[in-house]
Amino acid sequence: MYKAPSHCPTCGHVLDIRELNCQECDTTIRGRWSLGVFGRLTADQQTFLRLFVRSRGNLSEVERSLGVSYPTVRAKLEEVIEALQDEPAPMPETSRQETRDDILQAISAGRLSVEEGLARLRALETRTEN
Repeated sequence: MYKAPSHCPTCGHVLDIRELNCQECDTTIRGRWSLGVFGRLTADQQTFLRLFVRSRGNLSEVERSLGVSYPTVRAKLEEVIEALQDEPAPMPETSRQETRDDILQAISAGRLSVEEGLARLRALETRTEN
């Protein structure tokens, strides 16, 4: 099994999780989840962080393990700290227009009543006509 990518290969932004699947019974759950604070780190940053923790924060030991200079280790640590501090801005619900398929899937999954779904479909038609 492959490790899930954490960043978009096209633009480099952090990816979010949209679907989970059980390998045993093939149940699929769709939604929207974040990767979590550590999931936002690049593979190199995660590797550095694991080494940093294993060395109990001893930068000289990290320096020896990586075979790089102390300033390089400090720079890598600062990069990780910065990545962990930058909270991604939550995507406003209105930034992505609900589609006809979204509405039909919500009705099918029981997340929307038929009446509410029809109301949203009518509102969607009105928006597209304008």
